[in-house]
Amino acid sequence: MTPKIVSINVGKPKQIVYQGKEVVTGIYKEPVHRPLYLSKTQLEGDGQADLKVHGGPDKALCVYSADYYDYWQKELEQPLSFGAFGENITVSGLKEETVCIGDIYQLGEALVQVSQPRRPCFKLSVRYSDVKLPAKLQDTGYTGFYFRVLKEGIIPENPVFRLVTRHTQGLTVEFVNRCKYHEKDNMSGIRMILANEALAESWRGSFEKKLAEAGELPEPMQSGGVKK
Repeated sequence: MTPKIVSINVGKPKQIVYQGKEVVTGIYKEPVHRPLYLSKTQLEGDGQADLKVHGGPDKALCVYSADYYDYWQKELEQPLSFGAFGENITVSGLKEETVCIGDIYQLGEALVQVSQPRRPCFKLSVRYSDVKLPAKLQDTGYTGFYFRVLKEGIIPENPVFRLVTRHTQGLTVEFVNRCKYHEKDNMSGIRMILANEALAESWRGSFEKKLAEAGELPEPMQSGGVKK
């Protein structure tokens, strides 16, 4: 199936009450139907509440598959509109088992690159009053992923979306998720992941820590992701 953008979603952070406490969250995204400018750090009209863990160059765009919506509507027992998982881009025909870290896509005028899996956070629990929802996304593997922006530009209402370059390593988001959450002792897999220069720094640090804890320090790398 050819990947296709089915919705572009934005939303500014807002304050709500969750478990008796005030929480500021940018998890609420709504579809928009006009051209938007994509910068190196975010989409026009969008915003994040906690910039320590959301947004920034490696997480400029959150992407989620429309192919999972039927599953979650049954699981959550409610209808869902696009943007329901806080994603900026809802896409069909593109899942974690097929998209690879480092893949480059044309998105309207922009060029974007897959940088990391999406790490489900408690803000999903806030939105759906389900404390187990982040763990459910991890367990199913239906996490989504992030794009970094290589070239800024306008994303029209119905943008061109096509694969420009497939990363030579072929390291899928699904495999990275599996090593992160399910095969935590897969040191050969972790070394493979760390060999990918396109992996976001936050995930690189997490996997390097796993190797260090196992007494297997990663081979140092020069700038640009080239091993010394």
